[in-house]
This record gives sequence, C-alpha cells and structure tokens, in this order.
Amino acid sequence: MAGRRAFDEVWGSDNDRAGRPEFAELAQWITETPATELDRRQKAAEAAFRQLGITFAVYGEEEAAERIIPFDIVPRIFTGREWAKLSEGLVQRVEAINAFLADVYGERRILADGVLPAELILGNPQFRAMLSGTRPPHGIYAHICGIDLVRTGPDEFWVLEDNARTPSGVSYMLENREAMLRLCPELFEKFPVRPVDGYPDALHETLRSVTPRTSSDPVCVILTPGHYNSAFYEHSFLADQIGIELVEAADLEVDDDIVWMKTIDGRVRVDVIYRRIDDDYIDPLVFKPDSLLGVPGLIAAYMAGNVTLVNAPGTGIADDKAIYSYMPEIVKYYSGGEAKLPNVETYRCREPQALKYVLDNLEQLVVKLVDGSGGYGMLVGPTATKQQIEDFRAALIAEPYRYIAQPTLALSTVPTLTEAGVAPRHVDFRPFVLSGANGVTIIPGGLTRVALKEGSLVVNSSQGGGTKDSLILADGPGGGRL
Repeated sequence: MAGRRAFDEVWGSDNDRAGRPEFAELAQWITETPATELDRRQKAAEAAFRQLGITFAVYGEEEAAERIIPFDIVPRIFTGREWAKLSEGLVQRVEAINAFLADVYGERRILADGVLPAELILGNPQFRAMLSGTRPPHGIYAHICGIDLVRTGPDEFWVLEDNARTPSGVSYMLENREAMLRLCPELFEKFPVRPVDGYPDALHETLRSVTPRTSSDPVCVILTPGHYNSAFYEHSFLADQIGIELVEAADLEVDDDIVWMKTIDGRVRVDVIYRRIDDDYIDPLVFKPDSLLGVPGLIAAYMAGNVTLVNAPGTGIADDKAIYSYMPEIVKYYSGGEAKLPNVETYRCREPQALKYVLDNLEQLVVKLVDGSGGYGMLVGPTATKQQIEDFRAALIAEPYRYIAQPTLALSTVPTLTEAGVAPRHVDFRPFVLSGANGVTIIPGGLTRVALKEGSLVVNSSQGGGTKDSLILADGPGGGRL
C-alpha cells in the first residue's frame, strides 16, 4: 500500500479535473467559486468559531495554548452506497467490542480459546482487574465509540484506531455543519445531504436507555475535569445541546453507594454519568489517590449497580493498539463472520520476528505507542529525520512491547483551501457510534480531520491538523437505527 499515488475523493485516481462522475457538481463548485470567495467564507467560519469559544488546548508546550481547530470550507462527501457499507462494518465492530469487553471482564472465553495471549489483557495497564465480574447496567461497556477510518481507494476503507474510552470531536461535526449551512447553502441545494443535528437527541436517548433503575425520567449528567481540559468546549456544548447538567467532581457526592448531585434545592440522585475523565482520575479511593478530578466512592456506587458510567471503566483495553491488531480475530470470534471493515496491517513489536522487521524498515513505517493518542509518541518513517529514527530504534529495543508499527498508507486526499489555492490534503474520518439498551445508532456524519501541511499524514489537531464537514448523501440506505 505504501508508495502508491494517493486517491483523491473528488478528482479520482487520474486527477481528472472533471471529477469523479458522482461528484461532478462538487468539482464544478470548487473550480468555479473564486478563491477569494472561498477564503472569505472560511475566515467567516473561523471568526464564528473563535467568538463561540470553540477551542482546544495544546499540551506539551511551556504553557497550554488555546487555539481554534482550523476549519476548511471545502467539504468531504460520501455517497449513500459508501455510507451503507461503512455503517454495516461499524455496527459489526462496535458490537464485537462490547462483546469482547463483557467477555474479558467475565468468563474470558476468548482467552481460554487462545484467540489472543492472556498476558496481553491481564497484564495491560488499561485492564481494571478489580472490575472483573462486575456487569454494567444493561451489559453495555462502550456506549460511545469513535472509530477512526482511512481510505486508500474508491472502495478501500480501513480501520486505523478504535476509540472506546472518551472519544472527542463530535462538537466539531455539529458546528462544522452549522457553518456550512450558513456559508455554503448552495451545496445543500445541489446535494441531498442527510442531517447530523439529531446527534444530541440520539445521545440523550442512549444515556436515558441505560439507567440502572426503573425511572420515567432518569437524571443524566456530564462529568468534566473542568475548564482547563482540552475538550472542555465540547463538554459544555453537549450538556447545553442535550439539556442536562455539566458537573465537576465537587458537584457530586456518594452516600451509601448512591451518587447525588448537590443543587441549591438540595440533593438530586444521579442515574447516568457521561464521564469525560479517564479511569485513573475518576475515583481517588480506587485509582490515583491524589486526583482532585474524581468523586470518592464512585466506583463502589458503579459496582453496586446504582449508577451507569458512560463509557464503563475498563473500556480502555479496547483502545490499546496491540489489542487493535487482533480485532479481525475478535470480530470473527464474536460475530461469526469476517470483519466487514479491515484493519491496517500491523506489526506487534512485542513479537521477535515483527520487531526485527520493524527495526530493519523503520524508514518506511509508522510506529506508535500502544497506548498513545493525539499524534504524540509516533514516528512517521518517510518524513522522520535520521536522529528521530535512531531515537525510536533505541526505544523499540529497550521496550518493544510498548509499540506497534504499520505500513505508510497512501491516504486519500480531498481538495482543501490552502494559501496557494485549492490543493489535495490527506484526511481521515471518525464516525460516532452509540450503543444503548435499544440497539446501535449511527448519525449519518462524522469528523473529517485534514492534514493541512503539504504531504503530511498526521491529521491530529494537536499536530497542526484541521477539520472539514462530512456530507453523507441520501442516495441509498444506511445510517439511522440499525
């Protein structure tokens, strides 16, 4: 897959300026809209984002810097046929993730049957052994998943990562659409675009459906680490859109294994907590004792079955990139069929033969930490310096179990507005999959991230990436309740 010319989703593999037949009208719009007008609209969108406070924090600098994620005015489009195919694969994968989590915290049949090494689970820092035998309300672990997809051809989609802890970015999906409706209304006249504004209602329905007790009006809240978290805008945005309370640790208390929210009118029992705090910080009595972000006693309340945590503690094991490498086998084990969305070929550096191959081919591979995120701790061999390659070589030799490696894919490109005009830039795609007591829901959309630097394959906002609106066309089945 490496070394291939990138497939452009509008112009096609041959860079035909007429565009792929299904996107001829979009190609015409890109060609005929003056660059000055595209630039004006893009700047208007970014000004609106800045005014709304749609920012994220960049960590690892001397001071965390608040920035807006750059927005690109040229949208990405999927046909209804493409979306139907993706939806089927996403449902299969997320159902397998939930079955896998239920199994490894329960009977561990998949380990007994030797599908993957037991030490990869039981010795993993993300595996929460104290929760073994604890079944969350309604048996659902990963209520909200963000599955990162990449594309290499007209019908070639690959899963790059599974995000099953606290996936972020859905607020950008919604705000990007608002901006496009306002600034490029003619595109929604040209194309039958499916709406994404049903996501807050779908999320609220998912939260309400997993309440641990019989109630016609369960109390749901979003638990945030606070203003200094990189995704705080999203936390407050979702709470406002859904119409539920945004709370911090000081707003909650646990009494006799029941969670209460403190209000000016007295205490209110909480049934469902959509937590945007990692496991390590969520309860100082169980995890990090010095955490000021968590609620003492929260895990005891969860284990007693008195509150639902979304996503459930311990789901981080499904985020691990070494576990990801076994996902085709995991999907087949629980679904009985082959994975409809394939993985990118992955080398597990913990295995001697794979490590030897990776060390011999570092200049051609992408190397990642198994528990890394945000584009940090990653080597992109073809664009790395000799010193960066040698530093990674030393790290791999010292701690091979901490890394996986993958081929450098020829990621698809989408026309993008740059300082030099419209030019191809590489993209990925994160649809959001909701799992509740009533089944799986996928809103027809997602977050397209774009690598704004020419030739770059790194799309993460923390590494200089931006976002685009993702338009799903209503020219075929797919999405919705499945």
